[in-house]
Amino acid sequence: MTQQQVIENTIQFVKTQLQDAEGGHDWFHIERVWKNAKLIAKEEECDTEVVELGALLHDIADSKFHDGDEDLGPKVARGFLESLEIPQDVIEHVENIIRHISYKGGHQSKDFTSKELEIVQDADRLDAIGAIGIARAFNYGGFKNRSIYDPNIAPDLHMTKEQYKKGTAPTINHFYEKLLLLKDLMHTETGEKIAQQRHNYMQSFLNQFYAEWNGEK
Repeated sequence: MTQQQVIENTIQFVKTQLQDAEGGHDWFHIERVWKNAKLIAKEEECDTEVVELGALLHDIADSKFHDGDEDLGPKVARGFLESLEIPQDVIEHVENIIRHISYKGGHQSKDFTSKELEIVQDADRLDAIGAIGIARAFNYGGFKNRSIYDPNIAPDLHMTKEQYKKGTAPTINHFYEKLLLLKDLMHTETGEKIAQQRHNYMQSFLNQFYAEWNGEK
């Protein structure tokens, strides 16, 4: 099976698996991350098959929607890739990307690193910021029945991993607890450049949001 055939099979698998997914973590999210990853990979020395498979499968069973189970995603990905007779070293690399890609309140595990993980992580983080990042934040907040903003609830910048995963704070707080921090966590030059533009857009949005909230505009 050629690399292109592997990718095409993976796309169909992901579309089927995520057909009922929440709007911010559906196939279209995967597609955007995949495109971001391919764009970044053009400027990096990397295994493009691992990058593409990692991007396509990174949210195949997001723990947020499976009772916090962080092993399910890698397990589902392995089962699928083994059905395509993908080499074990590639499968293990993709599993590690899935296990280590998540933000988790800034508490990233450092027991695995690779250029391919860095590329997919940058690509995923880019989709969490800018105009689409704003849309995804409020979509997920609505999905979890969270308030938009409460001036009496301050952002918590010192959450543990578990506190972050179980957070129920207003959606605006998420900008300070995660989204505005991602710009400085990029690994690649391409990721940094795009992230800066999207970061600036979010800052402009927040300025407008507070002005409207306070009846100033």
